[in-house]
Amino acid sequence: MTEKAYTLPGTTYFDLASDAGGEPYRVLLFIPEGEPPAEGWPLLVLTDGNATFPFAFASLVTQAPYPTGTNVTWGAIAAIGYPSDEPYDALRRAWDLGPPPIKTYPPYHEGGPPVRIGGTRELLDFIEKKLFPRLGEMVRLDTTRRSLFGHSFGGLFTLYALFERPSLFANWISASPTIYWEGSEILNNEARRQRVSGHAAFLHLSAGEYEGDELAPFQYRNNDAEKRLENKKSERTVALAQEMADRLNGFEIRTEFELFARQTHMSVLGPAVNRAVGIAFRSSAA
Repeated sequence: MTEKAYTLPGTTYFDLASDAGGEPYRVLLFIPEGEPPAEGWPLLVLTDGNATFPFAFASLVTQAPYPTGTNVTWGAIAAIGYPSDEPYDALRRAWDLGPPPIKTYPPYHEGGPPVRIGGTRELLDFIEKKLFPRLGEMVRLDTTRRSLFGHSFGGLFTLYALFERPSLFANWISASPTIYWEGSEILNNEARRQRVSGHAAFLHLSAGEYEGDELAPFQYRNNDAEKRLENKKSERTVALAQEMADRLNGFEIRTEFELFARQTHMSVLGPAVNRAVGIAFRSSAA
């Protein structure tokens, strides 16, 4: 018996550099077979693409063939990742997804490079000026049905992008956003957020049940249980997301908050991506 590498059917990838320079991004891509609708395919863009793309692909291809049972139809997926086999690139994602001001933190590991944040504008420029045009050359897309998903720091990036460039996407899916980061600096972006006349956005905020006041049952057995509980007091992931959803819900932004039962900050990724697929590719307004 000969073993062979397995790839996700119908998927491709390409590397694309930013105008800001530096290492390229790896864009993991799925485009449905056949002729797109007259208006083009809806598009879901995901951050942390190496980690999120497999979830999104599996969710779409198992649901889109059965729209009457799932309310999900076909669309294109473009996940922004890095030229690596690892699910995350900690250093690059810190810069790409951590909003301004630009700051430097100690290395993740002794002897490692310093950690920099503040490059979100560069990633937004990449999406708007490089990714969208490249995808437009490859396939017909519906520019009125673009969705952005991010988790954790990616969720914070999604909020930053919504407040700074609300016309880029119609749907914004922010899972477990680190709203507390840098003294909740993102709330200043919210307060001075840009508005587009006649543009009504949808913001879906979410978190896992065990990102609230309690740990998951198994986490109480861990040596770091006390530290995790203490961190929750400042992070307030559930409360801050819920408060933002309540605050923003109105004429210009329709919001929804969802709590995923029995999920931690990391385990919530699968359910959250599945929800993003349901939002980005829903076949009706239901």
